[in-house]
Amino acid sequence: MDSMSNQDYKKLFTEVIKKQIVLLGPAITLAKARNVKGLTILDDGTVSEISGNPQELIQALIDQFVQLSGLIVKKTMEPLLNIHSSGISLPVNPVIQVAQAQTLPVQPVAQNL
Repeated sequence: MDSMSNQDYKKLFTEVIKKQIVLLGPAITLAKARNVKGLTILDDGTVSEISGNPQELIQALIDQFVQLSGLIVKKTMEPLLNIHSSGISLPVNPVIQVAQAQTLPVQPVAQNL
């Protein structure tokens, strides 16, 4: 039996979305989160309404962001493929086009010396 209230789920959804906003930016995050039917999401990432089974909705929300990870890898590999191969092309995807408009900060990788 689930002991979480509707309000608890709203907080959980909101936390997930706001963490993704920090990582991906608001445009991509809100576009992906709003693909989940049953969630009403304010422009700041706050979930104001839930309609449906919250456990199914949280899985659907997570699935939206997991889909992006493959697209991010593909997008980061595209310049290398273009430089090193004239015959390989990657399919165009509208989400990738949105990702191009979003500039993400690059963090240096710490190396153990």
